[in-house]
Amino acid sequence: MVTRHTTHQTDPMTETETNVYDVVVLGAGPVGENVADRTRAAGLTTAVVESELVGGECSYWACMPSKALLRPVIARADARRVPGLRQAVQGPLDAAAVLAHRNYYTSDWTDGGAAQWLESIGADLYRGHGRLTGPRTVTVGDKVLTARHAVAVATGTRAVLPDLPGLAEVKPWTSREATSAQAVPGRLVVVGGGVVATEMATLYQALGTQVTVLVRGKGLLNRMEPFAGELVAEALTEAGADVRTGASVESVTRAADGTVVVVTGSGDRIEADEILFATGRAPHTDDLGLESVGLEPGSWLTVDDSLLVTGTDWLYAVGDVNHRALLTHQGKYQARIAGAAIVARAAGTPLTETGPWSAHAATADHSCVPQVVFTDPEAAAVGLSLAEAEQAGYRVRAVDVDMTSVAGAGLYADGYKGRARMVVDLEEEILRGVTFVGPGVGELIHSATIAVVGQVPIARLWHAVPSYPTISEVWLRLLEAFRDN
Repeated sequence: MVTRHTTHQTDPMTETETNVYDVVVLGAGPVGENVADRTRAAGLTTAVVESELVGGECSYWACMPSKALLRPVIARADARRVPGLRQAVQGPLDAAAVLAHRNYYTSDWTDGGAAQWLESIGADLYRGHGRLTGPRTVTVGDKVLTARHAVAVATGTRAVLPDLPGLAEVKPWTSREATSAQAVPGRLVVVGGGVVATEMATLYQALGTQVTVLVRGKGLLNRMEPFAGELVAEALTEAGADVRTGASVESVTRAADGTVVVVTGSGDRIEADEILFATGRAPHTDDLGLESVGLEPGSWLTVDDSLLVTGTDWLYAVGDVNHRALLTHQGKYQARIAGAAIVARAAGTPLTETGPWSAHAATADHSCVPQVVFTDPEAAAVGLSLAEAEQAGYRVRAVDVDMTSVAGAGLYADGYKGRARMVVDLEEEILRGVTFVGPGVGELIHSATIAVVGQVPIARLWHAVPSYPTISEVWLRLLEAFRDN
């Protein structure tokens, strides 16, 4: 264990206080919290700087509020597919109760509990906007924090809005407004086809909103296997949403009565109460002082597998800000790796464990990232899609199975619709990727993650016997399909 002490100095000429720590973390979201947890556990003094709420985007405007909102939606959808129960859940959702449930999980956008946790691990919290003002130096208001060993940037991303004339006056929603709204709009236009767009379309359609989804491309969830977006689009349409592909937004205005008017590239005119743009993210690095250390403001930060920023020996970029995998769980994984690397380097220990899958290498970022989209049906995937595997040069075969081929799916829900695919490396006879789409499949993805990360041979997977009658028996069907075709 490395033990250090914080030092404090004050310059009487400037009244600027300088505090010296082993590690300074910029950003107190889940990623920054995990970096601090790892460095403090090793005895390194650690300061954490946060300009908003401790707990970050995930806790207040993304993962937690969105899933709290979606849980009643998915539970009702599942219940409506069960004989003997469906008649009891035919009424509308209690929107006020759903929103209140979300408020509970965000602690009403207060961060006392999260801040107290930081205090409990011995990290010092500085509230305010932190900027790099030189190597190993962060300025927060009238305080200068100097890091003996490392500064970790964990400032995440922000929503990107398109360059449309007058859009600011319209006051469009981004993911933040969508997940923190205190009222349900009667009509909502959702622009985008990714995770935020599909989840929020699912949510608001279920809460009684008339939803129109405008997708510039050919379909939804284009980073997954094509059938994932197809099944989600089909379900949204069946629920009453208007899903339009190949649809661009040419103009957006808000009338005097508050109505949002959207004109598409094909000339269609759509009226709504609100419009949500879910069209991408940009790094929170534009006002971070990167220029003071020779880096480009507003850029994604390129790192090695220990999360060390290229060209430095002290600056780390962890989580979304490095653009490796924009997911909270993957950022927390990176934080654990970065924390271990910082501790080892602070102790003067060479990073001997830097190869793939070692203690100081975030190897999973490259080809083993798991994700669940909490739509109805759920879509879950890990590793490479068929197209990605082929593009990477692997000799692969896709094995597809209808989820209804297992008894567990029929027991889970009448009229169950879903599909599974595993991408098999024919030379190594291991899995490069797995995708599931269907009700309840989110809980299947960790088994797939273990198979992909562990590079479990197909021959050994035959001995991993799924319990009967569960949906996980789809694994047996996939192996049979690979064997028989």
